[in-house]
Amino acid sequence: MPVRQEINEGLVPVKVYTGDVEAGARQQLVNISKLPIVHHHVAAMPDVHLGIGATVGSVIPTLRAIIPAAVGVDIGCGMCAVRLSLTANDLDEVYLQRVFDGISRDVPVGFRQHDERDARDQAAKRFKRGLKKILEKHPGVEKRVGKRSSWVQQMGTLGGGNHFIEVCLDEAQRVWVMLHSGSRGIGNAIGTYFIALAKRDAERNQLALPDRDLAYFPEGAQHFDDYVAAVGWAQDYAHANRAEMMNIVLEALLRHLPSFEVTTEAVNCHHNYVARGRHYGEQVWLTRKGAISAREGELGIIPGSMGTRSYIVRGKGNAESFQSCAHGAGRRMSRNQAGREFSIEDLAQQTAGVICRKDKGVIDEIPGAYKDIDQVMANQADLVEVVHTLKQVLCVKG
Repeated sequence: MPVRQEINEGLVPVKVYTGDVEAGARQQLVNISKLPIVHHHVAAMPDVHLGIGATVGSVIPTLRAIIPAAVGVDIGCGMCAVRLSLTANDLDEVYLQRVFDGISRDVPVGFRQHDERDARDQAAKRFKRGLKKILEKHPGVEKRVGKRSSWVQQMGTLGGGNHFIEVCLDEAQRVWVMLHSGSRGIGNAIGTYFIALAKRDAERNQLALPDRDLAYFPEGAQHFDDYVAAVGWAQDYAHANRAEMMNIVLEALLRHLPSFEVTTEAVNCHHNYVARGRHYGEQVWLTRKGAISAREGELGIIPGSMGTRSYIVRGKGNAESFQSCAHGAGRRMSRNQAGREFSIEDLAQQTAGVICRKDKGVIDEIPGAYKDIDQVMANQADLVEVVHTLKQVLCVKG
């Protein structure tokens, strides 16, 4: 399906792949389109919804500048998935409950992290030199991490919010493992620190902005190169964090399920990040705020919610979307609203058949709080093709 609507209220158009855009998100898209650094147009994916400054589900090409708040504080957040040689016949509820308990024990969630004896030191080792350079120039990053948090001990951990680990079955009843996480506390500290610097610079330079959260670093500015180095470090850390977590999860599965092999190479993709690329005749900084790369032939992951289908997709390389697609279902209501509108009984009903938490603490992640993933997929039929359809049988939430 082509672009559903086009908004022309700024310096460049906004091309939107859905007819369902809440008023606040629409205004954020207009605000982005008013920035003089934006090139050609802004693209809004079918899962678009309100964010902080920049809209979640937006793809923003900028000329010789980056907007740190558009990248956000969960730098490099994304997905990882692998297919196993197991099938549904190898699973039963007893095995799956043991797997759920094993993953819950071995992968720290929320604010937890690995104990020193369990820290994934080898996976973290290659990041030490790069982080040392960042902290030498910007010790304020370390102050924002806090004494209770260690980036080494958070390697291979899930975090909170909408982060999750799932065991799924595809259309042929083959077993997949899929997870969602990012750069953890250190990524948050880097993002928060540089967003504050960008705002301070914008105020000092009297930069006219439609929203102060859209403050940007131009190339050549005092902190531009340092931000590029720091955000690149955090994106690499997030990628490694997902890979290490996948290893821990597979170790837990091996203890409780029949022997298996990984039968596909891992799909490991960011959906909150910035990267260089050439689009519409210019070399730009392309920020995907809740969107994944969908170059022609490229595999990606689009999750639904903890009770609905997810998709392994192959990109079609659509130029108009900046070779991007949606990163998930997208929220249709806030966490507070979901807590008010749904009950524990609703949660149990909407996650029937899935081994997962069914308590008050995860009501804000109830499937009903998210948009219809099938409608999201229909709205981006010209951006990606579906390779596999997954349905979870187990979900560990952050």
